[in-house]
Amino acid sequence: MNRNTVISIAKGIAIILMVIAHAEAPGALNAFIFEFHMPLFFITAGYFFSLKYLNDEATFVKKRIKGLYVPFVKWSVFFLAIHNLMFKIGILNETYGNEMGGVTHPYSWHNIQQNLWTIVTSMAGYDAFLCGAFWFFRGLFVASILYLIIYKVMDITIKADRYKKYIPYLVCVILLILCGWKTYEGLKIITLVQGGYRDLMGCFFFGCGFIFRQWVEQYNKLTHNDGVKLALSVVFGVIVYLFSHYLIANMNWRSTYTQFLSLPVPALLGFLMTYNISMLIDKKDTWIKRFLVYTGDHTLNIFIFHIISYKVVSLIKIWYYGLDFKQIGCHMVIHEHSQEDMFWILYTIAGVGIPLLGTWAVEKLKTRGRSSRSSSESPHQ
Repeated sequence: MNRNTVISIAKGIAIILMVIAHAEAPGALNAFIFEFHMPLFFITAGYFFSLKYLNDEATFVKKRIKGLYVPFVKWSVFFLAIHNLMFKIGILNETYGNEMGGVTHPYSWHNIQQNLWTIVTSMAGYDAFLCGAFWFFRGLFVASILYLIIYKVMDITIKADRYKKYIPYLVCVILLILCGWKTYEGLKIITLVQGGYRDLMGCFFFGCGFIFRQWVEQYNKLTHNDGVKLALSVVFGVIVYLFSHYLIANMNWRSTYTQFLSLPVPALLGFLMTYNISMLIDKKDTWIKRFLVYTGDHTLNIFIFHIISYKVVSLIKIWYYGLDFKQIGCHMVIHEHSQEDMFWILYTIAGVGIPLLGTWAVEKLKTRGRSSRSSSESPHQ
């Protein structure tokens, strides 16, 4: 059976959009991307959720730990270990920081120990200026396990089989109610860093992905014509743009009640737009398809390394404009001239390309290593 690569392509598009947004692309483009690119990751994750885990919770949790918690801890600790080194070599400094003027500082031994504890126990405490996107690991980890728990409870509670088919919709409604209550009253889940809004909304979108999977065949039949796919993508894109212009929302952990109300529609339509485009790309075996599939299959590596990869382009920008070298410490990219020049394109190429190039090189080395071991273990003729 041939592999269905549409979702991989969609994930590839989503991670590229994230890198563009973090590269401080022009304002209108950034606002458009932020309306849906992070929900898209939760939706595509929920797409692969299976009801078999209702009776095999341990396997699901183990997969989440292996796929999200372990890489989060590993790379958070790595960047924690090199944080002060980054100050010594000039990658980080106390002069330049984020757009709001905030800067980072060298860690004391106590800071290092506390961050280590926070990384392990709360999936937080990561280096904000080198690992700014790491909240996603915790968000998806919590969202996916929470979805399993809520679904399991409702499956046990609802005895009649004829009503069980409504459980996915009820779960999403419950999560929307909880998010609405939380944002309206300004409440926080004190056991979750940043208050839990991203985690709850992530769980809602995770559930939307699972629901979409139930209807995907009907949706594909409805949009079997390429012209229909393209037309719908344009309509969905226009609606998302209008939201980004008049009802701005994203998965900001400090979202207001109005922003919460504004998020689901453009997020879901943005996913459908991306899915339609992915289906069109998937039709022919082109280099674009192969690149996006490979990118979508290695999104975590781009999450981990895109910010540090930006520094290569920051060096070029410093040279080009004659800027203070310390501006390499800007988070995530150099802010000066960012809305005037086209450096966001170079940042995007580096943010996607360098992690993928590193991934490809590591895979080649591993393959060569396995081949060498196989050759050495084979009997001499």
